[in-house]
Amino acid sequence: MTFDTTLELCRDRYRRIILAALAAEQRSLTVNDLSKTIFEYNNQLKVVDTSEEIRTETQLSLHHSHIPKLESAGVIEYDPERKLVEPTEQFNQLQPYLSAILCIDPDLDGSMKL
Repeated sequence: MTFDTTLELCRDRYRRIILAALAAEQRSLTVNDLSKTIFEYNNQLKVVDTSEEIRTETQLSLHHSHIPKLESAGVIEYDPERKLVEPTEQFNQLQPYLSAILCIDPDLDGSMKL
């Protein structure tokens, strides 16, 4: 995994949040877990405080854009039946670069919790 690839994956805020959540938890996460984390860190809101339109838009962007991009880079495996995102060995190789990038993101302060 190259630094340039890591930068490309981290270009989008949603993907940075997804990668930060996976790094913090060190385990597989559901799409719902990731959605909740995106609402909290991107919108500074709880899921119950967001509109149905925003929730739907976020879910669609995860399914059609962000999860496929991370999967095609080989950093996650996605099980659509279980709606489960699992970090891969490639993700582990990405960790040093990812840590440096996430440390300088002012909205991802390292204390990410699901």
